[in-house]
Amino acid sequence: MSLPISPARDARKLRELAEMSVGRLLWKYSLPSVVGMLVMQLYNVIDRIVIGQVVGPKAIAGLAITFPVMNIATALGVLIGAGATARMSLFLGAGDIDGARRILGNSLVLTLTIGVIYIGLFAIFMSPVLRLFGADEQTLPYARDFMMYILPGLLMTNLTFTFNNMMRATGFPTRAMLTMFIGFGLNMLLAPTFVYLFGLGIKGAAIATDISMTISMIFVMRHFCSRRNGPVIFTPGTYRISWPLVWGIIGIGAAPSIINVASCLINIFLNNALKHYGGYEAIAASGIFVTYTSMLCCIVLGICQGFQPIAGYNYGHGNPRRVARVFWLATAAATLVTLLGWAFGLTIPRLIARAFVSDAALANFTGHALSTALICFLLVGFQIVATTYFQSIGKVGTSIFLSLVRQVIFLLPLLMILPRFFGLDGIWYTFPISDALATVVSAILVIRSLNSLRNDTILANA
Repeated sequence: MSLPISPARDARKLRELAEMSVGRLLWKYSLPSVVGMLVMQLYNVIDRIVIGQVVGPKAIAGLAITFPVMNIATALGVLIGAGATARMSLFLGAGDIDGARRILGNSLVLTLTIGVIYIGLFAIFMSPVLRLFGADEQTLPYARDFMMYILPGLLMTNLTFTFNNMMRATGFPTRAMLTMFIGFGLNMLLAPTFVYLFGLGIKGAAIATDISMTISMIFVMRHFCSRRNGPVIFTPGTYRISWPLVWGIIGIGAAPSIINVASCLINIFLNNALKHYGGYEAIAASGIFVTYTSMLCCIVLGICQGFQPIAGYNYGHGNPRRVARVFWLATAAATLVTLLGWAFGLTIPRLIARAFVSDAALANFTGHALSTALICFLLVGFQIVATTYFQSIGKVGTSIFLSLVRQVIFLLPLLMILPRFFGLDGIWYTFPISDALATVVSAILVIRSLNSLRNDTILANA
């Protein structure tokens, strides 16, 4: 029985990482990830555009209230998905098919168990939780309608993304990408149908997402049920929980999971501050801002997913020039994305807002928020690449620190201080200020690391 990727192909891939032009490598490794990340994000974008245009401002504000719930669901999904995918790659690299199968079986049990628990808790305590997240009498009905129908779909979402990543790790990146396109295409068709034609409002968008994710999940899970798709499939005896495997999965998945939990906490504070200083219109504007920036950041994250194996491999082989070169290339690509997003956000903010809402007053209000909050957004690409760089070279603590420095160390205190002096505008000011401060910290750590890496190599070769 052979691996999906043969030893000969493995050797070619390793030589490729060491010898191919880093520009070509970055393009080759990043493109599928960028496409996959964009498809994932477009699920949310379609829902928000349809809801904002058809249902109205209060509905999109209610949807923004649910963002922390989505952050928690994502955090729990990433905890298993990212960790399991990394562990599976290690087992496959060592030729341990049985270990990879046990990762597959244990991941299924963990995802189902954790999903049922958090969905059940959210269902029981839905109204108090949504009020904690910033809902009031105007937005709570919309938030409840959306959450009642989206909750079952969150389990399908976790299963889809977790096992889609493992499909990619077992040598099927194109199939993994196509699977995501199936769900995206369905959602693009079903969301306006249910919301507008069937008159289901905000719950129609949730139902459309549930159906789309369920179909994607079926395609992904069927892949792991057939021996034609390689040896890593569901087999009897692999579902029994192995605690060493579980702790290995959680240990690797903890870092990205912590980042999503931090985003959840920030969203809670942000929504409550917005409700206090600006009402549901401010929450709706924030929802559009988060949607717009998230779509741009997901492209940057796709670039980083391609950057990571190139930097990690060359760092391990003591080739700092290639590490530095691919870092600066990834930074240039990421900055181009955030620069374009910054330029559009500052020059046509009201046009961007009108894509999400038909209400002219809210579009003008949101345009002001975007043009203020995005002042330093062009710097964000560098921050994200810097965080990935430290993860790639094994500096997990530094990577987690940089992931949290913008949101927890800078943004959260600013969010508590600035609105007291500047009102609602003080909330929008927190974003560019925290972006600028986080960039300075990231630059200092990256420059020190690259200089240290170069000096260590010079000494080793002396």
